[in-house]
Amino acid sequence: MTIRVLLADDQALLRSAFRVLVDSEPDMEVVGEASDGAEAVRLTKEQRADVVLMDIRMPGTDGLAATRMISADPDLADVRVVILTTFEVDDYVVQSLRAGASGFLGKGSEPDELLNAIRIAAGGQALLSPAATTGLIARFLAQEDPADEDRDPARGERLDSLTGREREVLVQVAGGHSNDEIAERLEVSPLTVKTHVNRAMAKLGARDRAQLVVIAYESGLVRPRVE
Repeated sequence: MTIRVLLADDQALLRSAFRVLVDSEPDMEVVGEASDGAEAVRLTKEQRADVVLMDIRMPGTDGLAATRMISADPDLADVRVVILTTFEVDDYVVQSLRAGASGFLGKGSEPDELLNAIRIAAGGQALLSPAATTGLIARFLAQEDPADEDRDPARGERLDSLTGREREVLVQVAGGHSNDEIAERLEVSPLTVKTHVNRAMAKLGARDRAQLVVIAYESGLVRPRVE
């Protein structure tokens, strides 16, 4: 299966570099380029992209707004957005996850990191770049933001629908652990973990593992570590 990639960045030179890199891989291809968020949303629909590499700072509709539009569209439920940012350690990290992104990556990342990010996102995994640790994300997500209208006050109650084992798995997912790692920790098979993750996603209305991380912290199920 070929991963269909859309590039959204207002810098043409950067898009060209990404295109050459992506198109050099046998399992992926660039299906479109956008210079602003509105164009990114339109092309995502038209080209049926699997993964969108989305810059945050673009003229007009920015990357965060575009990500929200993509995430809110039922017809684009299978699309994964990877946010590209120059500054990884800032509030954009949290905003991108809350907007529905599957993760984020610094523009200074190595080519192999970018390609791996595309594959991880396409596979429905949460992508957290090395420069932004789970602990950092947790601290941001735990902050109360009264102005954030996207927060769901009923999220904590929705956790009541999870079984005890699903809650255990959710805690492990929030810790950034893979299915194999969770299986070893809980002494079950990776397939069993995958089943619990999928059921938790369905019950909580999460698009992917990244959204499970957001829910785990915002609901209070997991608390940020104090360094």
